[in-house]
Amino acid sequence: MTKNQKLVETLRWYQELGIDMAVGDAPANHTAPFRSIPSSKADQIPTAIPTPSPKATPTDLTNVQTLEDLRHALETFEGCALKKTATNLVFADGNPKAKVMLIGEAPGADEDRQGLPFVGVSGQLLDRMLATIGLDRTCAYITNIVPWRPPGNRQPTPQEIAVCKPFVEKHIALVRPEILVLVGGVSMKTLYNTNDGIMRLRGTWQSYTNPELQKPIKAIATYHPSFLLRSPGQKAQSWQDFLMIKKALGNTP
Repeated sequence: MTKNQKLVETLRWYQELGIDMAVGDAPANHTAPFRSIPSSKADQIPTAIPTPSPKATPTDLTNVQTLEDLRHALETFEGCALKKTATNLVFADGNPKAKVMLIGEAPGADEDRQGLPFVGVSGQLLDRMLATIGLDRTCAYITNIVPWRPPGNRQPTPQEIAVCKPFVEKHIALVRPEILVLVGGVSMKTLYNTNDGIMRLRGTWQSYTNPELQKPIKAIATYHPSFLLRSPGQKAQSWQDFLMIKKALGNTP
């Protein structure tokens, strides 16, 4: 293997681990002997973790009355570090007046570039799944739990999910869908407030509510398209989930 081939393999390995940015101009030598900090500099080191800035707390959404208000609130929100590494805010796509609202996990690289949810390979599969029951993005509304892409397409952390959750709850309340489809385990666990796995709860109707809603919404969880691309044997179960959605909608999607 040539030197250039080794470099390419190393970069590919870094990408798989989710490392997609440099934090310094020179590599750190983790095998070097530990050097203690001179006492003159030790005094400059804080003895406690700094108190988070007030901006790190969720935005007050009391005055958010429209989807445009919500988008603006997210655009000006500084409490999630993912915003600093993402290219675009991925707010939503589709028809906000639709009866069906789908909520995924977080944007990937394609979504981050275009600023729209589910536009990559997983999104193309989701579009085909919707088409099998007579739906498309003119009669469905799509968003994510986290509106900014996590570096390396990793899963969002519990802290990142927690800080974005109030925005998602407000989003649901503003759209007021008749049916809520939770796409994938992260979406299901976040909005059902459960640690149960997607394989246990998918394909069953639940009653979803949050502090922003005036009445509960009928909800169902299903597999994420990215999981189905890795495990095509599970597509039959997702097909059953979508047939349940079609039956619940009747003849008026």
